Amino acid sequence: VQLVESGGGSVQAGGSLELTCAASAYPLTARSYCLAWFRQAPGKEREGVATIRSDGTTTYADSVKGRFTIAKDNAKNSLILQMNSLIPEDTAMYRCAASSVLGGNCQAQYVYNRWGQGTQVTVSS
Repeated sequence: VQLVESGGGSVQAGGSLELTCAASAYPLTARSYCLAWFRQAPGKEREGVATIRSDGTTTYADSVKGRFTIAKDNAKNSLILQMNSLIPEDTAMYRCAASSVLGGNCQAQYVYNRWGQGTQVTVSS
């Protein structure tokens, strides 16, 4: 199963981007208990950005609360990350991840067994 991200790019501070994560031949939104976006900037550890559980419960990193929105598009079998009011500190490689482990802690990286390759987001000041 391959997860494929799209929608990254270069924007100026204050701009917006929408990232999409899709899976071919796999019911990503229907079969995943946890779905998430992670990011990793050069020289920094990977960090969780946002998660969404099968019941719709969402969590966000404090640094993106109020600016980012995670959502599932069941019709398109995809995961979305809407990013508004972008700041240079949001610059990173963004990866989506999926877990089918029931009852797992969606904020824990170890529960995720499917990962995308990533899409680069660059925010200039």
